[in-house]
Amino acid sequence: MSLLAGKTVVVSGVGAGLGHQVAAAVVRDGGNAVLGARTEANLAKSAAEIDPDGTHTAYRPTDITDEAQCERLAELARERFGRIDAVVHVAAWDSYFGGLEDADFATWQSVIDVNLLGSLRMTRACLPALKERGGSVVFIGTQSSVAAPSQVRQAAYAASKGALTSAMYSLARELGPHRIRVNTVLPGWMWGPPVQAYVQFTAHTEGVPEPEVLQRLTGRMALPDLATDGDVADAAVFLASDRARAITGQSLLVNAGELMR
Repeated sequence: MSLLAGKTVVVSGVGAGLGHQVAAAVVRDGGNAVLGARTEANLAKSAAEIDPDGTHTAYRPTDITDEAQCERLAELARERFGRIDAVVHVAAWDSYFGGLEDADFATWQSVIDVNLLGSLRMTRACLPALKERGGSVVFIGTQSSVAAPSQVRQAAYAASKGALTSAMYSLARELGPHRIRVNTVLPGWMWGPPVQAYVQFTAHTEGVPEPEVLQRLTGRMALPDLATDGDVADAAVFLASDRARAITGQSLLVNAGELMR
């Protein structure tokens, strides 16, 4: 039997990278994927690539800072497939860089509104359906929330994702009696569009070959290759499935062994 046969998974933040890979893995493993993101064109493109005949996908433009839009995405899942078995939170604001001294705290508040509160809004919108038969909530966090990288400063992103991981523990206790599991995947340097862009930009700025920049990253890993966004998607889908039925309140690093704990 396929890992997600008969299951319906809501995936937020579906674009060209990790969100697309999560949705693709859901369909590949026999499930129905309900896609949400702010840009409808990205959703349509992703759905067409994943599921050309539209049998196992549905999508609706969704800004997770808007509670009503979160509720409409959850409603779409129930209208189209009759159930919600899992929600995977990929939507995030990860493009604001800097530390404390140069912090714009108004922007920090916006980052927290998306990464922490937005994920909680989307979770709450899915709760009525999840409570019907139990299920899974999977947050996508970041290794940066437990070990700050030396290459870039993303203090706001790391803090918001660290808060989300802390919230996970409370949710795991609160929702456990309903057989709803809550876990977090913590990617490290993940080969996909954002890291590809970082490697290209750094190589161009420093005037060095891209493989040299990539080697600086892979040299920190126990394994010789970076984890990919597909690897992170596979971890999320595992946690969304019944194969992880006894796992809750846990954080799983997917980082090729850069950080071990």
